[in-house]
Amino acid sequence: MSVINWFEDKRKFGGLIGAFPEEATRGSISTEKEIEKRISVNTNRGLWARCDNCGNMLHVKLLKQSKSVCGERGYHLSMNSMERIELLIDRNTWIPMDEDMTAKDVLDFSDEDSHQNRVAVSQEKTGLTDAVQTGLGYLNGTAIALGVTDFHFMGGSMGSVVGEKITRLIEYATDKSSPLVPICASGGARTQEGTLSLMQMAKISSALQIHQVQKKLLYISILTYPTTGGVTASFGMLGDIIIAESKAYIAFAGKRVIEQTSRQKIPDGFQAAESPFDNGLLDSIVPRNLPKSVLGEISGLYSSAPHGKI
Repeated sequence: MSVINWFEDKRKFGGLIGAFPEEATRGSISTEKEIEKRISVNTNRGLWARCDNCGNMLHVKLLKQSKSVCGERGYHLSMNSMERIELLIDRNTWIPMDEDMTAKDVLDFSDEDSHQNRVAVSQEKTGLTDAVQTGLGYLNGTAIALGVTDFHFMGGSMGSVVGEKITRLIEYATDKSSPLVPICASGGARTQEGTLSLMQMAKISSALQIHQVQKKLLYISILTYPTTGGVTASFGMLGDIIIAESKAYIAFAGKRVIEQTSRQKIPDGFQAAESPFDNGLLDSIVPRNLPKSVLGEISGLYSSAPHGKI
């Protein structure tokens, strides 16, 4: 079976795989007000956390077991980059890359606070040097190159460090002929780095052109809440296969900006993952408890296919 036929079979069932069928249906699109609510878990509050969508109180231990999915209605709560790595990568196989790379404030940018101080605060808060973790690992025994942006670090914004780390990961995957998987959770290009952040879009896209077009290697993009701006406009939407979590907020510009620019009313749910899926921009919507098995199946199909025939 080819990857194309595999997705055609999945689309017969609405393109969704697995849990929460009553919520994760193609016709189930939240209102814009619901989508724009930031779903969060603050484990510092103790043993309980509240889902900001349904208001349900969730026990932190059970929430961890459910992979940060609300058991009441299936809402996907936020996860940090390390939690996502643990969700996908086989135990004890993760090898990080470029961990010590840090940004320089070459523009000496300052608004309400300096860029340098914002980075320092995020570093202390998350334990990361910047808004992405990249590395190598095994997924069900298959070696992959994985990059995970972390929304908790300055909104997962893409500056020079994020762009360089993603580019190096792509080049490594190309050199080793490995499947490439980025997980996106980002507000887009980093304003505080100006043109330097925008340049990363072209740099990453150029590296992907070699990986995908010239070398014909697999690139699977996973979009989570939120994927917006320059990340959507570059590596987020360039995947050979594009997967999203249920109700993930996927956009370039926000609803208000689009309405003011186009002078047209945007319908509720327009930027929820179910809408671009219905319009053919996404290949599948996969609940959080299943991405490892889905990626494993796709990688297996890719590995068994004649090179360049997918």
